[in-house]
Amino acid sequence: MNTKILKTTILLILTIIPLHLFGQSLRSRIDELNKLPCCDFSEVAGVVWAGNDPILTFQELAAYCAPILWFSPDEPLLNNTSGSEIDIPEPLPFEDQTGEPVVYYRVRSVLKREDPTGEAYTADPYGDVNQNIVDLEHIAGFDLDYFFYYRADMGTGSHNHDTEAAFFKVAVWRRDKCPDCRFVLLVTQVKGKAHLLNWYDNTLDVDKFTHFPITLLVEEGKHSTCTDKNADGYFTPGYDVSRRINDAWGVRDVIRTGLAYSGGFQSWMAKVRQEEHRVFPPLPQDSLLRDRHVVDGLYAPESAKYGLRPMPQEAFDHPELKHLLADKGKEAWPEVEVFDDFKQFSRWLEAERWVKSLSIAYRYDGNSGLSFAFPLFIVKNFEDPLAGGFLVHRMYLKDKNLRDFGWMLNYSLSASRWIDGYFSAGVEWDVMDLPEGSENTTKTETHFVLETGVKFRVMLTLTPLKFLTKITDFWGVRLGIRNIGAFDIKRLTYVVEIGAGTW
Repeated sequence: MNTKILKTTILLILTIIPLHLFGQSLRSRIDELNKLPCCDFSEVAGVVWAGNDPILTFQELAAYCAPILWFSPDEPLLNNTSGSEIDIPEPLPFEDQTGEPVVYYRVRSVLKREDPTGEAYTADPYGDVNQNIVDLEHIAGFDLDYFFYYRADMGTGSHNHDTEAAFFKVAVWRRDKCPDCRFVLLVTQVKGKAHLLNWYDNTLDVDKFTHFPITLLVEEGKHSTCTDKNADGYFTPGYDVSRRINDAWGVRDVIRTGLAYSGGFQSWMAKVRQEEHRVFPPLPQDSLLRDRHVVDGLYAPESAKYGLRPMPQEAFDHPELKHLLADKGKEAWPEVEVFDDFKQFSRWLEAERWVKSLSIAYRYDGNSGLSFAFPLFIVKNFEDPLAGGFLVHRMYLKDKNLRDFGWMLNYSLSASRWIDGYFSAGVEWDVMDLPEGSENTTKTETHFVLETGVKFRVMLTLTPLKFLTKITDFWGVRLGIRNIGAFDIKRLTYVVEIGAGTW
């Protein structure tokens, strides 16, 4: 009976995932955009380049999309410099040291249109990655990553060498009826990486209020990156990040002082940025974004500009860097994927290429058993749009031969804070033995169950158990109170769960 219930539940879940709507809504949006006047991008979010020539080099692609970096006024590696004297981020330790700031890029993946007549990109015959060619005629989008190297991480857990990253998702909008701007590059999402844990990512879905070049706030001493949507130098949760708001790291300059804080972001954790501590990208002369930073005919004349270099594969194998880059992919780039319908393109736009949110735990509530928790849509988490929490499924098996089965819908305020409240409600099927001589040996009763309490989490990434992060990022303990019955409470018990997983 338990197996039938489990299968039925999973089938019901799968039937409510509206994947077919993704392609329809995207097609409608593209139809709306195509009605706009040619080369009028006032109502289009994330435009960083437009033109007629479909051929761009990797270096040009990276330069058109590149971010502004904004450091804390007390960043120790600034060495009291500002403006054009700033020399961070730095070249990798095994590369030429120029004394000027350097940012590395990687075209991680290319989404190729299903078109047999051409190639998405062509490698430079002389091996110069900067001169690799992309043909926008045959591309629907690409993933573009930027890497930042610093000679030291300072503060709690300080160490030599520090590498950080930001991931950009860029769509190619092709307008065949526009003679002056047939190809348009749109940045649709920017993700600032933070402290080796995907749940901490500062993820911004770009809208028409996003300022470009996008500004990334750099955490003092620790150097994680955070999106600054309106480039005002302040981090505003829910505005500067749009996904996993309760889990997003933000920018916590205070941890450089030794204060390790893994709860939610608070405004006092970030220092106010000053304009003289910005480092600008090398925007090409024809960039649509360059003019807004031109003063007396010069582009950002009082600020440092970083150089762009392709991310070398050697960095991922370097003995002092490989553990810092382990969560950022190692495969040779770019990886080419074929786009053949709008559903696939929508999934690429929305993709979170990590799940790792299955929880498995030992459970005791008067009876021993096992507990499981997983995302509401199986492979996609559902985030509460109002409070930023998550709804997930919790199931448990307990009692003799694990014969009792329960299902609950669980609400947690976050997925990564070290302590969090939770609330669960659902149904339990309780199998009970009948007295000897009865017609049947057991009977099953169905009960409404309600549970609430707190969940404690320990991140495994920096522990000897870090190998377990291939399955889950956390181990944890749940302490709760559970009751049976909706309005008429029949039984009240404590609940203890110990095991692996986010939920």
